[in-house]
Amino acid sequence: MNQISTTSARFIDDYLLYLLARASHVVSAEFHSVLRRAGVAVPVWRVLATLSGSPGETVSGLADACLLQQPTMTKLLDRMVRDGLVKRLPDARDRRVVRIQMTPRGEGVVNDLLVASKKHETEVLARHPELDETAIKSLLRGMIARHKRGKRMQVPA
Repeated sequence: MNQISTTSARFIDDYLLYLLARASHVVSAEFHSVLRRAGVAVPVWRVLATLSGSPGETVSGLADACLLQQPTMTKLLDRMVRDGLVKRLPDARDRRVVRIQMTPRGEGVVNDLLVASKKHETEVLARHPELDETAIKSLLRGMIARHKRGKRMQVPA
């Protein structure tokens, strides 16, 4: 039976969800300084990085991938369209669906940042030689996929 520790350690110091979020926050903050120097906001980076290599994404798909609510994503995309970074196109199969594609200007903005992000990732992994990059990415992708499908692991009683 699991019990909350009565030692001086805070609950969150051993809580998986907090540790995942905190690790992401701490490591991402390093790269966010690169974005600030480039004059690119984090949400804009997330959209451009998501669109990189993609033939186009739906607004709801982008909102999900970029960790934003759909109304927030719509407002962000309005600004990005105005700035010439992305364009809205009707979906080829369903005219009611809007697809977002990156423009050549958006590609110009994101290309150097993609290189910088992979460099940062390499530096982070080098600080943790005990981590197997393939295994940790596979584990995280699996967690995301299982929880998106709504499948819950059964916890023994």
